Amino acid sequence: MSPVLPPFLIVRWLLLLIIVTGLYFIKSFLMPSLAALIIGLASWPIYHRVLYMLGGRNTLAASVSLLFFLLVLVIPITWAFAYTVHEASVFIKWAITANRNGIEIPIWISSIPLLGDKLSDYWNLYFGESYALGKTVQMISGEHLGNIYRMLLSATGNVFHSLLSIFFMLITLFFVYRDGKNILSQIDVLGKSMLPDRWIQLSRLVPAMISSTVTGMALIAMGEGVILGFAYWVSGVPSFVSLGLITCFLALVPGGAPFIFTMVSLYLLASGRMFASIGLFIWGTLELFIVDKTIRPKLVGGPVKLPFLPTFFGLVGGLKTLGLIGLFIGPVLMALIVSIWREWVSSIRNKNQHQKINND
Repeated sequence: MSPVLPPFLIVRWLLLLIIVTGLYFIKSFLMPSLAALIIGLASWPIYHRVLYMLGGRNTLAASVSLLFFLLVLVIPITWAFAYTVHEASVFIKWAITANRNGIEIPIWISSIPLLGDKLSDYWNLYFGESYALGKTVQMISGEHLGNIYRMLLSATGNVFHSLLSIFFMLITLFFVYRDGKNILSQIDVLGKSMLPDRWIQLSRLVPAMISSTVTGMALIAMGEGVILGFAYWVSGVPSFVSLGLITCFLALVPGGAPFIFTMVSLYLLASGRMFASIGLFIWGTLELFIVDKTIRPKLVGGPVKLPFLPTFFGLVGGLKTLGLIGLFIGPVLMALIVSIWREWVSSIRNKNQHQKINND
């Protein structure tokens, strides 16, 4: 009696079941693993240089590269996050007090010709009366000020889980450095069996795309944070360090940097510093124009120069689906889709040209 299913099909389904079960057990650490893989691919040239300097000793080179990453990125980012959360908690405490007592109308608003009285009425409605600020914030963000403060406290209170995720990411990154070449060779064996003609090109496209995307976006975000942070300091904005750090993180998201410097400009305008507000807004607009038109196209994109729409869909879709990691995964997936599409169209065109030549 012959079996209901062929043996090879049973083996494949068992293998798939084992893989799905394994992913289920480590689902809490999938994001740290993806982060380690992305960081490893982006910093692979640095690891190769360290490996060459240490005479090809993989374990020592992986340890040195991990220590370098820890000192240059993990510790500064952790300190910056803690500092920003502290500053944000102080600001939210002030907002809660201002919400309880109301915010007085700035003199310059009430003295505006023709519009002063109307703007003063709007100010009293949305900011001046008791608990008006909380209603305005809730209308815009959907969350009450107290809930925002509690979410901030819960974010700082879950320190153990964050440290555990960072620790797991560092361990994974060490093995990505040390065994990356062996893992890549094994993946190549499987890939060539499935896509013998296209595998090498597509498999080398992913690391190059990740490296260019991560490096470009990180450099641009840090540059915008420093430049706009300096502009905040020149404009006399309080907590300019925290605002610069927030700008750095929001610059990873499309539209994040314009949103933050526009809000700061409006704050300066509401504080009566009109020239500082206009200067900051012009500074941010010029900086954004220069970055988007000259620097970003050269740094972000890699071997596949993505059009604007696939890049935007990759960034926003990746952020919505996977969070911060999706900012780097999304463009890579879109690059693969665009690359496969271009290869497909090119092969059809070449085939049609050959047929046309043969017919002639």
